[in-house]
This record gives sequence, C-alpha cells and structure tokens, in this order.
Amino acid sequence: MQTRIIVLTAVAAVAVAAGCSSSKNSPSSPPASPGAGGATSSPAISGTVTVFAAASLKEAFTTLASQFESDHPGSHVKLSFGASSDLAEQINQGAPADVFASASPKNMQQVISAGGASTSTNFVKNVMEVAVPPSNPAHVTSVTDLAKSSVKVALCQPQVPCGAVAAEVFTNAKITVKPVTLEPDVKSTLSKVELNEVDAGMVYVTDVRAAGSKVTGIVIPDNLNASTEYPIAALTKAPHAAGAQAFVDLVLSPAGEAVLSADGFQKP
Repeated sequence: MQTRIIVLTAVAAVAVAAGCSSSKNSPSSPPASPGAGGATSSPAISGTVTVFAAASLKEAFTTLASQFESDHPGSHVKLSFGASSDLAEQINQGAPADVFASASPKNMQQVISAGGASTSTNFVKNVMEVAVPPSNPAHVTSVTDLAKSSVKVALCQPQVPCGAVAAEVFTNAKITVKPVTLEPDVKSTLSKVELNEVDAGMVYVTDVRAAGSKVTGIVIPDNLNASTEYPIAALTKAPHAAGAQAFVDLVLSPAGEAVLSADGFQKP
C-alpha cells in the first residue's frame, strides 16, 4: 500500500510540472505584436516617385513633395512640370512616370484612352485672371482691354489648358484678342509679364498669387470667367506603384486640400 501511494504521488508531481511547463509555452498565447496595440504597419514607401504635373501646380506640389518625403523617410519625389498636353503626349509615348496631374480632363482622358491610367479623380479647379506688371503701363482695368491693339498680350498656346480656358473667357466677353506671343505653358506666360515684355497675360488666379508683388491681378467677373478642373491618377505602368498611390492619397487628403486651397485652388 505504501509503495502504491508513493507511485501515485510521483505521477501527480510529474503532471503538475508538465502543466506548468505547458502554460509557459502554450501556442494559444502568441507573443505580442510590435507597435501600438499590436497593430501591423503598412510597408514603408521608399525610392523615387516621379510626378508629371501641370505647370500651375508647381508651388503646391513642391510643398506636397516635401511633405511626402518627410512622411516617408528614404523616399524622393521627382517633379516634372509642363503643359498638360505635352505631359500627356510624353506619357503616351512611354515616358516613365508614376503620377499624372493634369490641368484639363481632356488631357487626362487622352492618357486613359491610351491605357496609361485606368481612372482619375478631379481634385481642384482653377479660374483665369489677367496679370499685368505692377506699373500697369497699358492701364489695363478689365479683360476687355486686352482686345485693344495698343495692349501687348501674352497667351498660352491654344492646345494648352490655359490657352483653351482663356479662349472661353474671350468668347464669354465677346472680344477678339491678338496676342504678341503664344507661350508653351502658363508659367512662361506669367514670366513675360514679370519681365515687362508684355502689357498683360492671361493666367490662373493661383499664378497671380504665386507671383506676389511681381505682378498685379485684374479680376475677371464671374459671368465672363471660365474654369478648368484638375484630375490626378496613378499610372498603370508606374515603376513605383505603391509610391504613386501614396502620393495620390496625399494630394486627395485633408492635408493636400489645405495646401492647394492656400495656393488659391478651389474645390472641383
């Protein structure tokens, strides 16, 4: 009897020890995940994200590019600005880019139709304004003054969004304007005014604001003015697809909207 009690006691002791060992290494109690609350973070964005954007977005996108690089250490945003029509053509010819932000839905549609993007989102709109040198040598006080033969006017080329929208304004105002120069994009048009090479230029409200004291803006009445919407898209053949989507997300975020609004862009 005494021998049996000793054996049973030994068995019980082994069982208790095994139970303790099992509780310490039980697969039902996984190790805590790293990060707050055990949440897993999304893959880090690094490398170069190439963004093709309308010239009028230069100031806003330069700010957003810096924000993106701050949010994603190890990343770099390469910005390429120009006329939306030219940028669309470059993309359709195979230029390596991750994101396209156009100043015209028409140019974005050209890219989508060619398979360069599957969809796009209109994120802002812009309206026209007359820019004159601070001294205003031609005494321009309204958009209708641009029809005077004595006023030297710079316009964007007609296939460029700023040229097409300016033409809408002239139609609304029932005037004919004969420019002394047709520029490849809105920043080039603005530069002609800043350098006092012309008496006036048709640019966007955002460009007048960006120029500061270098030009004076002549507001165009709402009933005569015209606008254009800006679509953005991550390109289907983007070399850096994750970075492309992350940049688009930033532009469409409240933070992106705040930067664009501060530069004078309006909601679409």
